[in-house]
Amino acid sequence: MNFLTTVKGSLLENFYPKGWDMKKIDECCDKGVAREDFWNKDFNPVECESLGDFDTLMGHEIAMQIKLTREEGKKLAMILPVGPMGMYRWAAYFLNEWDINCDHVYTFNMDEWADSEGNTLDNTNPASFEYSMKQAFFNKLNHTIPEAQRNFATKTNLPTYPEKIAALKEEGAKLVLVYGIGRMCHIAFWEPQFAEDYASVEEWKEANYRIGAKLHPLTIEQNAITSFKSRSTLVPCTANTIGPGLFLKADYAIGGADGALGRGMGWQGMSFLTTLHYGPDMNITSTFIPTLPGRLFYLKELAGPLVAECN
Repeated sequence: MNFLTTVKGSLLENFYPKGWDMKKIDECCDKGVAREDFWNKDFNPVECESLGDFDTLMGHEIAMQIKLTREEGKKLAMILPVGPMGMYRWAAYFLNEWDINCDHVYTFNMDEWADSEGNTLDNTNPASFEYSMKQAFFNKLNHTIPEAQRNFATKTNLPTYPEKIAALKEEGAKLVLVYGIGRMCHIAFWEPQFAEDYASVEEWKEANYRIGAKLHPLTIEQNAITSFKSRSTLVPCTANTIGPGLFLKADYAIGGADGALGRGMGWQGMSFLTTLHYGPDMNITSTFIPTLPGRLFYLKELAGPLVAECN
């Protein structure tokens, strides 16, 4: 007796996106991190024993991309998330230790809470992603990224992302995506149900952003747990977000899966393993991640076994 045998006629029968094959997702959960043929040859999952290791290694990877492009005399465009967050402390630590000037870096925050019209939180609000980025990263750098080179997903600025990123790439800039994987396998807030609005995967891949996008209920609950101390009433139901037309153009991707909750509990194991094994499918956004070169850092326990356990 499980989800697959009891979902018909239940309140969950039409809850998940139409394009999700739940049996196939379930099968992904037994595969650990074994390589798949569809993975980019330079895509590699990196196991972390502890959250401390995770934050340090992912932070080092971010700092190294900034250091390398500095040494190569290149500009660096970085698409950045607010979540996971612990790596920013270590990225700042390494950059300060190496005395790296970050004035060659241009940042594009991938999403922001918004209402249905795309109006975002004031940037002095601690819940805003702009505020969070300043506190966690920008303000900790000795030679920080110039304010004029920081981009946030506001109603007026998000539509400028495609042109700005394209111009930087034409100048030889490297585009690096930093990301987490949502419970609904979103990248940024690009939710899986958005696929229903596109006639083909080619059309889906060209979508650059959404203003006031409707978030999936499980995304709201994920954020209630991870960012709002379980208080669902504080979580906006809509957000501005970049789309696959931007994040799939990355030259390199740095990912993180740290969704363990303690006492053996976690929220991200199924999402992580589905990302690795399902195969590219626009109905499950994160399944395109293994087709990009880069590293995906993950807590060891998220690789399974994902089995019933009393906690």
